[in-house]
Amino acid sequence: MISAANRLPEPTLARHTVRGACPHDCPDTCALLTTVENGVAVRVQGNPAHAQTGGVLCAKVSKYPERTYHPDRILTPLRRSGPKGSGQFTQVGWDEALTDIAARLAEIAARNPEAIVPYSYAGTMGLVQGESMDRRFFHRLGASLLHRSICAAAGGEAMVQTLGGKVGMKVEFFAEAKLILIWGSNSITSTLHFWRYAQQAKREGARLVCIDPRKTETAEKCHEHLQLLPGTDAALALALMHELIVHDWLDHDYLAQHTLGWEALRERALTFPPERAAEVCALPVEQIRDLARAYGTTKPSAIRVNYGVQRVRGGGNAVRAIACLPALTGAWRERAGGVLFSSSGNFPVQRGVLQRPELLGQRRPRTINMVTIGDDLLRETSEAFGPKIEAVVVYNSNPLAVAPESGKVARGFAQDDLFTVVLEHFQTDTADYADYILPATTQLEHWDVHLAYGHTDVLLNRPAIGPCGEARSNARIFRELAARMGFSEPCFADSDETLCRQAYGEKVDFNELLDQGFAALPIPDAPFAQGNFPTASGKCEFFSAALSACGQDALPNHVPNYETFGQSAAYPLAMISPPARNFLNSTFVNVASLQKQEGRPLLEIHPHDAAARGIADGSVVRVFNDRGSYLCHAELSERARPGVVNGLGIWWRKLGLEGTNVNQLTSQALTDLGQGPTFYDCLVEVQAAATPSNAINK
Repeated sequence: MISAANRLPEPTLARHTVRGACPHDCPDTCALLTTVENGVAVRVQGNPAHAQTGGVLCAKVSKYPERTYHPDRILTPLRRSGPKGSGQFTQVGWDEALTDIAARLAEIAARNPEAIVPYSYAGTMGLVQGESMDRRFFHRLGASLLHRSICAAAGGEAMVQTLGGKVGMKVEFFAEAKLILIWGSNSITSTLHFWRYAQQAKREGARLVCIDPRKTETAEKCHEHLQLLPGTDAALALALMHELIVHDWLDHDYLAQHTLGWEALRERALTFPPERAAEVCALPVEQIRDLARAYGTTKPSAIRVNYGVQRVRGGGNAVRAIACLPALTGAWRERAGGVLFSSSGNFPVQRGVLQRPELLGQRRPRTINMVTIGDDLLRETSEAFGPKIEAVVVYNSNPLAVAPESGKVARGFAQDDLFTVVLEHFQTDTADYADYILPATTQLEHWDVHLAYGHTDVLLNRPAIGPCGEARSNARIFRELAARMGFSEPCFADSDETLCRQAYGEKVDFNELLDQGFAALPIPDAPFAQGNFPTASGKCEFFSAALSACGQDALPNHVPNYETFGQSAAYPLAMISPPARNFLNSTFVNVASLQKQEGRPLLEIHPHDAAARGIADGSVVRVFNDRGSYLCHAELSERARPGVVNGLGIWWRKLGLEGTNVNQLTSQALTDLGQGPTFYDCLVEVQAAATPSNAINK
């Protein structure tokens, strides 16, 4: 029970603040303070009492009241009244909507529950509103499982196979490093609070090196930028190993005591001299040698590797290769040395308690990969695939905007015989194709508890205001659907607050979360100084027996892209699609102030590539390949290296010049490890195009 001292302020208090947590897909998981006046949230700011947040929020989340009270917010259940995709809906009551949805799902489940597919990801990172009552509901139903792979599956699997989990150095100790490699991360826009630590290190004399195909805002602020071709990171990492070996910049004792497979990795690395990597990566060979020298001779050295690295065919191998580097030099011995990809493996989440997989009983449903939803929605029943998908329940995601090869995704959702329910705040691209849209609460309106993947603090989110309109939390919606489906197990009665308490159980002091909004996990400052990796061997595993057992290369290697730069005369340009600065995936795209700052859908193209195609700055261009065509505005910029274009994402399709976005061009091909997406493994051509009537001029 919550004591009187810990309850939300009484509504009679005209002005008060409520502690919460940012729900969005960002490593920083900031602690929030929401100021409420007469029941209305008037300001959201960072909590200065939380060291990782330090009172600072990104520009996006600072606008959270604007998003919560947006005039287009869906506040009542809606039922489709026009053709799919038309966006035509009429209001209905909750009881009517839930009763009809339950009846439709029950009818399908009676034939085969695997014909029902949940589709969700990190629209909220909350453990309660993102992965609790919903999982119980679909487990009890026997629906298809979903491989939630669309962001970090390849890199996450790479860390598991190398370090034993998504673990690494603590982010705050980057401030003490003397060399920081920022690998595949535009930290200024995607992990602001890490950047604060990097800047502190820079002021104290540290050298900052950015490794990225795009000359990002972060690259501009670093001492050096290695602007390699997309998908060549593993070759660079192996060349660094080569130089460490040749010049004996190695910690032989650490290698002997705390690694597995060193001799085999040594042999592999010696096949990647800097000259070979320079050709693969299209980098000056001396730049590679200089970086190796710096990494081998500077202590402590730290690597912040982010998710862009692993969105190519060989993404898992690339992250494995990078994750091996600190063990070669013994960087793990110091708290300011090592690597950080994700810290989420440190959190003792009781997922079994939250998700109740035992509700499946003896059933073992198929698993649908969310990356291939475009193909899978269009598949017919077969022995290999199973039943045709007849229903999709979408929450915390916008697949028509974010999934690859989105032309197929749109065709799949347009099928008249596909029953689609979408839990949403706004009428997104996906919501336009729904049979029912159910209004969901925002973070300011519900309970939740969070982990982080950029630091090691647990955060609690309290509701700051009551639900707007008739909005209900995700957990409540699935609880009420379960009741209408006749699911009588006691776990379906758990309240949202009860679920918050169950997420960590006794492993985290819930009273501490209530008192201050966050609690730090007891992680050692230098967790792998003496080895003790969470692998089966307790060592950093250069050689993965698990990968070998399933027929994969046990050592990290350079795996070329499916669509390698230079292989196609028809599509001579490589394209990556990094996030636009003012959006977070497809969230915030419709917030007027942020949309105004972002301007319009853009393709960054190097002036040399633009001149060869007669493309002027600001003109409308058509970007295309065999998968589709995308119309946007060209920005001539040296942020793009010659031969590579940057399609900034992710705009809603309906806000695009032809009703498409950059994912019209991306592929459903999967990564080497983890079955993740290959968004940055994409060849295109670009040509000048006529300006359509709906083009935005700036």
